[in-house]
Amino acid sequence: MAGGWSRDGAVQEQIDASVEDEIQRARSQLAEGESATNCDECDAPIPEARRKAIPGVRLCIDCQSAHEKQQTHSGSINRRGSKDSQLR
Repeated sequence: MAGGWSRDGAVQEQIDASVEDEIQRARSQLAEGESATNCDECDAPIPEARRKAIPGVRLCIDCQSAHEKQQTHSGSINRRGSKDSQLR
């Protein structure tokens, strides 16, 4: 199915590329190595269950949540753009 000016399959290719980029970004942020017993930021103890569940964990739950919230505000790439921005 063609979508306006795009060739057949272009929309799906864009979706696939966006998904692959996000998977690579998420994998690059996974911790590796030995888990810390205390949080690197606030020095609170990291529970053993968390250390076993997430190998290489360096932050407690509170600091990890704050870190993730900060990253969410950095924004993401809109590959499609808006119709108005394309007309300018």
